[in-house]
Amino acid sequence: MSSFRSSLAYDINALLDYREALGYSRKSQATSFKNLDAFMANTYPEISTLTKEAVLEWLEEYPGEISKKSSAVRLLGKFMQATGKDSYVLYDSYAKSSAIKQPAYIFTDDELSALFLAVDKTKPSKKEPFLNEILPILYRLIYTCGLRPNEGRELMCKNVNLKTGEILITNTKHKKERLVVMSKDVLAMCRSYNKIRKIFARGNEYFFPSFDSKGCFTNYQIGWYLRDAWHRANPAIAKENLPNIRVYDLRHRFASATLIRWLDSGQPLRSKLAYLRAYMGHNKLSDTAYYIHLLPENLAKSAGIDWNGLDEMIPEVVSWER
Repeated sequence: MSSFRSSLAYDINALLDYREALGYSRKSQATSFKNLDAFMANTYPEISTLTKEAVLEWLEEYPGEISKKSSAVRLLGKFMQATGKDSYVLYDSYAKSSAIKQPAYIFTDDELSALFLAVDKTKPSKKEPFLNEILPILYRLIYTCGLRPNEGRELMCKNVNLKTGEILITNTKHKKERLVVMSKDVLAMCRSYNKIRKIFARGNEYFFPSFDSKGCFTNYQIGWYLRDAWHRANPAIAKENLPNIRVYDLRHRFASATLIRWLDSGQPLRSKLAYLRAYMGHNKLSDTAYYIHLLPENLAKSAGIDWNGLDEMIPEVVSWER
């Protein structure tokens, strides 16, 4: 039985069947199509085809996966047109032109506090009855450990050591496993959470289980839930006037906060970057040094930063994702 529920379910399944007949794996585009299906079902339930407005809005929901998402939705649009349906087809250079479209957003202390207060007030839904238990821990772990969003949401129970606080990160961007260590307060929160998780998870192997998918949350879901909390944290500001945030921005904030802490203690950043690089799982030192350019202006002018040396490390054009 199809797991898709939007008005595009038939076309998505037909495309996957067609590609499978050609020898492609259904799993290669599964996550993107599942995200698209959920978005269309929730945002455009009345639309039975792809429109330019819907496609671009979905792509902007989570820019971190822009290449995979644009490839999937372009395939679907072309397939629907080939089967006689009036569908929008994304232009093939979209992913390249949008790769650095949105810069990192660095939360202030007050913004971050308000955001987590709103996250803590998240209400469960019929499909996800334990959101109020899961999201406060998931987002705090991503933030305090500097994880990529997928490293947090796909975290397996077997890789979380609640005795030592060590977490083995296996599903990494550069296919390199690494260990990160939780702070004492986050470890205490995770221990308390895990006692409850054992009761409601029903054998799910993920540390942050999704009841809707019977697996883990999707990128779209955790992005949507965080933006919802962001809107609730800023009720006096119209949604269209709020900065567009991503879960990735929690990782950005972790990196910048670490650098600021080192600056405050008088430590030379150039010699410390290697530690932050290893902890965050960056492939190149320039990826870590990039965060220095995101520091507040008064800190960026600090004598603790060797700009001449760092400029040699950082390429002229850098990707915001890291």
